[in-house]
Amino acid sequence: MLSVPVIELKPGYKIASHVHTPLGGVLLQKGKVLLPRDLDILKAFMIHEVEIDSSADSALLLDARKSSKGTTDHAAVSRVSEIEQPNSAQFHKEYERMLHLIKSAFQSVLAAELPIYELRHQLEQLLKQSKSYNALTFIPRNMSEYDYLFHNAILSALTAYCIAQWHGLPQKDWMQVAFAGLLHDIGNTKIDPAILYKPSPLTDEEREEMRMHTTYGYQQLRKTSAINEGVRLTALQHHEKMDGTGYPFRLNGDKIHIYAKIVAVADIFHAMTLNRRYKKAQSPYLVLEQIKSEAFGKLDPSIVQTFVDKVTQFHTGMRVRLSNDKIGEIVFSDRQYPTRPMVAVQGEIINLTQARHLYIEEVLS
Repeated sequence: MLSVPVIELKPGYKIASHVHTPLGGVLLQKGKVLLPRDLDILKAFMIHEVEIDSSADSALLLDARKSSKGTTDHAAVSRVSEIEQPNSAQFHKEYERMLHLIKSAFQSVLAAELPIYELRHQLEQLLKQSKSYNALTFIPRNMSEYDYLFHNAILSALTAYCIAQWHGLPQKDWMQVAFAGLLHDIGNTKIDPAILYKPSPLTDEEREEMRMHTTYGYQQLRKTSAINEGVRLTALQHHEKMDGTGYPFRLNGDKIHIYAKIVAVADIFHAMTLNRRYKKAQSPYLVLEQIKSEAFGKLDPSIVQTFVDKVTQFHTGMRVRLSNDKIGEIVFSDRQYPTRPMVAVQGEIINLTQARHLYIEEVLS
């Protein structure tokens, strides 16, 4: 083991012990073979010395590849992507089937019973492909603004299912939480379309009618057999707030069902990141920051923390587009600031925790 000043390091050296950020996070793992980009990261964090493996072979590991500085990094990322990229074609196929079924079910619910077993079966088929789903990167194909209600239902189901697992709910609840996400806004089918799709701000009277969708939803699901009570309560409570300022009953804290707390986070995230007739989609990273700022008082902070932590766990090398339209790669994520990682752009490392005027507009791969 040998301590070497960062300015003397060369690509190919192997790190003998973890390198930590000034705040204590692991910057580079023990045993990692340094790439050219890693040297830039060390300098950006103002690391002065690194302990390296002093064996004679360690500095020779990348000699044959030194001449292709950019190629080496991108090739490694490409191979990781090929290994880890799930089969998204089947996921999209099951998503489209789910979309067709939920549209049909919602459009006929006032005249006929919900096809619960068909909905459950198709949701199960979709969830089997959930490894292909990431809330930050998935964009429905050929989405119409008028189909927002249906896309929000499916995406809320997928995201709520993930949160239920991440948050440690028993496995028996995972599917029920997903079902709660799928049906949470079913009460909107009783809202006048002129109000539901109005492109301008609602009047006070129209806003009160919109709020009735929670009660309408609960009433509709009460008439439907084979549904968990938690699913019904989610339709009723997903707009309640932890501090008691929500609706329809101004419930607070533990009086709100856990399914409703989870679906509330998923619903808000997708409501803000999907295009609507009267509202353009926002950057998912900015939305995560807004959700975190609302976590105390409005949303369950522990569920928000779980969601933000898990959904931002990207591999180094993830390509992103910044708000200034420049394309870069994530090189390091500080878990204290998960929405503002360090991004390498054309040889420059931008620390988004410091460059507050910039943010990640889109995750590309």
